[in-house]
Amino acid sequence: MTRQPTLRQLHYLDALDRARNFGRAAEAANVTQSTLSAAIKDLEATLGVVLVDRGTRRVVFTPAGEEVLKRGRSLLEAADDLVAAAAAARAPLSGLLRLGVIPTIGPFLLPRILPGLRRAFPKMKLVLVEDQTARIVDQLDSGALDVLLLALPCDCGSAETLDLFEDDFLATLPKDHRLAAMDAVPPERLAEEPLLLLQEGHCMRGHALSVCNFTDPALGPAVEATSLHTLAQMVDGGLGVTLLPKMAIDAGIIRGTGLATRPLDADPRSRTIGLAWRRGTGRREDFLLLGKTIAELQRAKMRNSPLKAR
Repeated sequence: MTRQPTLRQLHYLDALDRARNFGRAAEAANVTQSTLSAAIKDLEATLGVVLVDRGTRRVVFTPAGEEVLKRGRSLLEAADDLVAAAAAARAPLSGLLRLGVIPTIGPFLLPRILPGLRRAFPKMKLVLVEDQTARIVDQLDSGALDVLLLALPCDCGSAETLDLFEDDFLATLPKDHRLAAMDAVPPERLAEEPLLLLQEGHCMRGHALSVCNFTDPALGPAVEATSLHTLAQMVDGGLGVTLLPKMAIDAGIIRGTGLATRPLDADPRSRTIGLAWRRGTGRREDFLLLGKTIAELQRAKMRNSPLKAR
């Protein structure tokens, strides 16, 4: 019978790639350096190829090592999915769940829904990672994250996505601004104003421009913000107008400012909040249940906390 690599050996190889040092890799894997080194040598003997070039001061993977590392990670991810699927069969959404979330959603939605998620799934150990869309998608692909909470549409690669609910954009401007006298603001009127948006890299920038049907690069703002809180303060300081998502307004982002919000006279006028996960995962039913629960919690919050007019 042909010898095959073990998951432990592949785990050690993955640790070595992340640390690029035998000592640090062994520490991360919670074993001695000699144990880790011997396991990788045994893996090389099993496969009949050299995986790591040991003749340099730093760890360098051979081309064969890079290929084995790539395929090994797929096997480790599949094993994690197998364990998670078995756990889900015992109790839905139990055990570790690594959730990636973008910064234009996390601070405004999570405080509203986390208590309900804890009540619904008391055995779930939730780990949150907040970052921009492209980076959490990369972490999903690499297996570092299990599921993403983000705004759609986005470039999610081959990930499967699930729409949860719509989040309207609201024109946000000083209370004494001439557009504040309108019940709803046509997007073309915003084109006449200094429109402030998040800097490149935030998916909400593209969603906001799409809702307004702004495609001319000349319409881009001279000043850009790194967060929604900064964006609101810039508008409050008289630098221009902006679009903010309703969930941020509901969370009080303009409380204490001299700002007003108005709906957009446009269709569509919202972004879609959704989940994304690796296609083919054994935890798909868990993620569908998670999405359903998040959507229900959000609807309940919206019924109890309507947006205050003007």
